[in-house]
Amino acid sequence: MQPVFILIPAMLLSLVLLKLHQHFGSPWLAMINRWLRCLVMAGSLAMLSQHFDLDGARPFWALFVVFLLFWILLDGVYRWLAIHAMSVSPLPLFPRFTENKAGDEWPVQRRFLTLRDQLRTAGFKQVQALRSEVAPGIYVRVSIYHDANQQTRLQVSFLPQPGAGVLSCLQFSSCTTDGRRLVTDNHHLPFAGFYPETWRVERKPRTRRFKTLLAHHRARAFAVGEKLVPWASVPLADLNAQQTELERLNTDLGFLLPATLHEEHGRISHEGRYRVWKEMLSLDYLGRAMRYE
Repeated sequence: MQPVFILIPAMLLSLVLLKLHQHFGSPWLAMINRWLRCLVMAGSLAMLSQHFDLDGARPFWALFVVFLLFWILLDGVYRWLAIHAMSVSPLPLFPRFTENKAGDEWPVQRRFLTLRDQLRTAGFKQVQALRSEVAPGIYVRVSIYHDANQQTRLQVSFLPQPGAGVLSCLQFSSCTTDGRRLVTDNHHLPFAGFYPETWRVERKPRTRRFKTLLAHHRARAFAVGEKLVPWASVPLADLNAQQTELERLNTDLGFLLPATLHEEHGRISHEGRYRVWKEMLSLDYLGRAMRYE
């Protein structure tokens, strides 16, 4: 079979997956489409190489492997440049939040309304709605919920995506009597920085179901063996305090550069950029967050 009869349907499938991802905001669809796009580009370049007699009589499969590796390398270089651009841009790395009084914290889409119904069924009640303007007219919206005994805080984040799409991410947090904070989330954005010593963070970007992620968080809390304490802090104050602490900690540990070096070298150190680059590739191609000690 000629490669063109495989490549054309694969291209069409990639376009369909792109549209579905824009509608559903699913990292799974994005990951599958990313691999499919790599295969399509490698196959297309191999076919063009043979068509213009640039292959040196090499078999198609050998050209396909070479161009696949080349495309992945090119993608890695592009991501490194994107991280550099983010480092020198004015976009906030640890944005501060304000109370959202506009009443638009939940996008009016069926999948989000279904999620909200699941929260209510599980006994979670909204405590506060927040937002942060990360770029002119572009907001990250956050809704904060507590469970019935107020021992588990749920942060539902709505992240704007290219093509006017929205991706929802969940983060469960609980505090123990010995001062530890247990965090379980399914964020698909790379962090790659450092967390405070008292935090126990587990990221599961491939777990998109609310009930599954909640069950895992509660199992972690049970395994700790310490009693959970009810949340007493105001969500807005606690979230902004987290952002301040994370920014200070990551500056002290070398992930971020001191403010005096931002204008010349950007905000993220070379080591920090490498960590972000690795986690970005791991998330986008494997759906796994990196683990750092």
